[in-house]
Amino acid sequence: MDLGLKGKKAIVCAASKGLGKACALSLAREGVELVITARTASELEATAAEIRAETGVKVTAVPGDITTEEGRAATLAAMPNPDILVNNAGGPPRGDFRDWNRDDWIKAVDANMLTPIFLIKSVVDGMIDRKFGRIVNITSASVKSPIPELGMSNGARAGLTGFVAGLARQVAKHNVVINNILPGPFLTDRLRGGFQEAARTSNRPVDELVLERAKNSPTGRVGYPAEFGDACAFLCSANIGFIVGHNLILDGGNFNSSIA
Repeated sequence: MDLGLKGKKAIVCAASKGLGKACALSLAREGVELVITARTASELEATAAEIRAETGVKVTAVPGDITTEEGRAATLAAMPNPDILVNNAGGPPRGDFRDWNRDDWIKAVDANMLTPIFLIKSVVDGMIDRKFGRIVNITSASVKSPIPELGMSNGARAGLTGFVAGLARQVAKHNVVINNILPGPFLTDRLRGGFQEAARTSNRPVDELVLERAKNSPTGRVGYPAEFGDACAFLCSANIGFIVGHNLILDGGNFNSSIA
């Protein structure tokens, strides 16, 4: 299926590894020119080189922290008028809400709610003028099914979801389409880190915990980043202008509902 994206330009945040990298690679395979961001310059440039070698598209690596004004400014300077924006940032730490102070909450809201909103603000009017835009926000399955130990993520990402629900319906008439993808368990460093922490707490092997998590899924496994990336590319397609303001949950069927 031709997604109609060849020659388009995209910013993909937090793209040196994991789900962000998967999204960047899937878009590059469709002929999309990329600006990718991440905090670790060496990892980011290695990813850029890998994508260039596989797809032949132009990839510009912009190291920096996208959750800061400086990081956003550098990214937008490299590509001020993207056709596609994929918002992504690392989630806040796990824990008990009783242990989190105001600074912890502000950091979580800055990263997982305000950063994507400010990036959208910076690019959406240009998209409207050009009569084409695709924005995908990577949030979390916890938006639909809260995870108790991820309270800061639950709250901040739910705030972004509420904002996007309104904005998506304001800009859709201009062929600017905004949707969210809600990942469940995917084989990323963040997931492995969570399992390692749980293994230390429970004194059980990491592999045993991963297998247990996989068995609890209707698919019998955790997700592969590549399939997440392809879902993201689909939501960026030129052919999906009637899919507006959706929250696509990618969790292997773990969220149990007749209507997702």
